Amino acid sequence: MARSLYEWLWQHEFWLPPGITWEDMQESEDTHYPQPRDLLLSIPFALILVVIRCAFERAIALPLSTKLGVRDKQRPKAQPNPVLETFYSTRRKNPEEGELLSLAKQCDLPVRKVEKWFRCRRNMDRPCLSKKFSEACWRFTFYIISFFTGLAVLYDKPWLWDHRECWTGYPQQPLQPSLFWYYMLELSFYWSLVFTLPFDVKRKDFKEQIVHHAATIFLIGFSYCANYIRIGTLVMVIHDASDCFLEPTKIFNYMKWKKTCDSLFMIFSAVFLISRLVIYPYTVLYNTYYYSMEIFQPFFGYYFVNVLLIILQLLHVFWSCLIIHMVYKFILQGTMEKDMRSDTEESDKDEEKDKIREKEKNGITCFCNATRNGYIQRNGSEPLDNRAHLANSHAKER
Repeated sequence: MARSLYEWLWQHEFWLPPGITWEDMQESEDTHYPQPRDLLLSIPFALILVVIRCAFERAIALPLSTKLGVRDKQRPKAQPNPVLETFYSTRRKNPEEGELLSLAKQCDLPVRKVEKWFRCRRNMDRPCLSKKFSEACWRFTFYIISFFTGLAVLYDKPWLWDHRECWTGYPQQPLQPSLFWYYMLELSFYWSLVFTLPFDVKRKDFKEQIVHHAATIFLIGFSYCANYIRIGTLVMVIHDASDCFLEPTKIFNYMKWKKTCDSLFMIFSAVFLISRLVIYPYTVLYNTYYYSMEIFQPFFGYYFVNVLLIILQLLHVFWSCLIIHMVYKFILQGTMEKDMRSDTEESDKDEEKDKIREKEKNGITCFCNATRNGYIQRNGSEPLDNRAHLANSHAKER
């Protein structure tokens, strides 16, 4: 069964253009082609990156956050309550109104205190500022290394300057050691992001991030097996270019260097929109869809790689809309809006609402007490003590 599945999966019709078989891709002493088994090396390399990241965040990023004045916000802790804790961990973190009433009855607490407990409990699970800072430092360090590694590997390659060169001699394009290690570096990094996904800062575009990581890993893996190495290197360099500006923008935001953060965000926005909405469609999408057909007829691999590239482009459009919205707000208001993907604190706004409610309630109570004490009577007459006070005042005036 497994052998039949293996033979079906690696049919040359899936991976190679018509007229080319795996026998044509046999290696020799002087010529090396990508081998699917090489991709297994990315798993141990990814685990090594995870270890390096943990050491980097503890030894460098956290001490750096303290020196740069990044302070974690003190959050009130939720009081121990087994009933509410069980509901929080097994059911949902944000109960509905009917569930709040039921929980309030079970715990013999006011509904407002139950709401406050869940609010505090959710805030306890939110990542602290130093964690966000450390994560941004790690990604910034990697993207800088990866981007300049890509430039160093590709600056003398003909397909960087003439995109038609991506298909010269395809698929029998020998694999150079520098391209192999560049591929392993990128693939291992994205595998490491998948491994640490449950522990990383979760943003509102969490699902889109999962789709992005999956599409990227499939794209890198498939492009390696089908020897789309030249296209793959272009995709990786284009993506790393804008990410080099995104992470320092986050870092300065956590440091509360507002002007520097705003300036970097504008630079990032320009680089992102140009690289993802202009350079990527022309350099990659148009190249794989149109120029490749000058060399070979479409086959399964041709359609599959184009579908993956289009998925990436749809994600680019999604994030571009968020960025354009933030830039538009910045131009109108003159200040940078918070990242719409971020998960914000609830306590401050909600506690202010609670205080307003208390004040309104106290005002209504005072008004009712005043009514009961005789400031306003049904028959419209004034009470005796009030009339005596007015009489004495009148006498003093005279």
